[in-house]
Amino acid sequence: MKKQTQIRTKAGQDYAVAYAAHYATKNLKEAFELYRGVMAAYPESQESMYSQTQIGNIVATLVPKQELFDAQVNMVLARF
Repeated sequence: MKKQTQIRTKAGQDYAVAYAAHYATKNLKEAFELYRGVMAAYPESQESMYSQTQIGNIVATLVPKQELFDAQVNMVLARF
């Protein structure tokens, strides 16, 4: 029998819901919104950092690499 870890914090519980939407049900839109919620509600938590990473994974899945690069270049150019 596989031992399940009990999640003790609300941030951890909310992150687990987002993670399940992302990987178990493959609902990327819902997962994206849930990860953003974790980041907004718990900005100083580890779960916020994990959520930021997962949002990056979703972006990398949905947005072509060239489009991401072009957006980054445009953001830098806008600051000159």
